[in-house]
Amino acid sequence: MYKKLFHLVLLFLICGSLRAQAAVILQYHHVSETLPAVTSVSANTFTKHLNYLKEHNFNVIPLNELISALKQGKALDDKTLAITFDDGYNNNYEQAAPILEKFGYPYTIFVNPKLIDEQAGYVMGWDKLRELAKKGALIANHSAEHNYLHKKRENETQSQWRERTKNDILSSQQRIKEEIGHDYKYLAYPYGEFNNQLQALVTELGFIGIGQHSGAVNQHSNISRLPRFPASGFYSKLDTLITKLNSTAFTINKLTYKDSVTTQNPPSLTINLETDDFHKSQFACYVSSIGQANLNWLNDNTVEVTSPKQLNKGRSRFNCTAPSIKKAGSYYWFSQPWVIN
Repeated sequence: MYKKLFHLVLLFLICGSLRAQAAVILQYHHVSETLPAVTSVSANTFTKHLNYLKEHNFNVIPLNELISALKQGKALDDKTLAITFDDGYNNNYEQAAPILEKFGYPYTIFVNPKLIDEQAGYVMGWDKLRELAKKGALIANHSAEHNYLHKKRENETQSQWRERTKNDILSSQQRIKEEIGHDYKYLAYPYGEFNNQLQALVTELGFIGIGQHSGAVNQHSNISRLPRFPASGFYSKLDTLITKLNSTAFTINKLTYKDSVTTQNPPSLTINLETDDFHKSQFACYVSSIGQANLNWLNDNTVEVTSPKQLNKGRSRFNCTAPSIKKAGSYYWFSQPWVIN
């Protein structure tokens, strides 16, 4: 009897530990009611998001603590979350920062140093960023001027692209270090777009690559393509955001695809993953603007995901989910971004 009880307690602790090592990163752009709705959230809605986090005991931590824990395989408290903003718009200073300060929540702003140096009127200057940094905000790299980092220029060779992109990333990092003092080697990919070559370069430079595709993160996540849940525009609705806030990360052993920026259309994806905490019959993937994807289970742990139709040109996604058996109300969530050329 005691032996059975011991095993039950051990199983409970193991399951709890596995669940607790998942976290969510939120991505915002504008906090404004006058700028494009597709990338904006009103101050009122943003406050509702933070109220939900507070009322439901989310552990909102700085991004550097979250990433450090992922890299070291350390356990994270249940409901761990980090808040990020892309581009460093003035309304982050005027609208978002005061609200975040009231809640006492840390956050990260990814900025474009060249645009700041050129005094682009729509982004914060270094003085405002320094002020926010002194209050606890982390300032990190979003490339020099928000160009598509994976794209080659006309007649540019691979080595020329590589050197130019390397200089972009490192010079931007140096400007942040000079002006703010921060040297967090995190790169939020402009437009959330990356390909295999850019991921390899980012890794070689010792950076963490961060996208805009949805999903939770855990110690098994690929740190050259960490996902974030967009929480602006259409994605700002709290009733749908709640599901994402309470999501968890699949344990993916291997992810196989040609490239996320590709001419292959429709693209295909093969996922080898742990399947012990969801029913395979409830695993489903959806294709942007198309609907349910085709699934072909190659064995107990490996599934091939394909689209029933060609994807539209430009950005698209496969979103895969499954309800957790052990954690009622929690969904596993994985997203594969595509750019179809």
